[in-house]
Amino acid sequence: MAHPKRKTSKARRDKRRTHYIGSIATFMECSNCGAPVLRHRVCSECGYYKGKLAVETEIAV
Repeated sequence: MAHPKRKTSKARRDKRRTHYIGSIATFMECSNCGAPVLRHRVCSECGYYKGKLAVETEIAV
């Protein structure tokens, strides 16, 4: 196998990676309570996912 003759500098490495772009998170509205929720996640407010109770939440009064 071929081996690099010189260490790749940070500048050269970062130039190669310029097209890597992070995506903006997509929020949806919870179907049960209307709170903003990340897609494919259980709602942290009410504990529902796809209209079904997934996690029992304790409400502090």
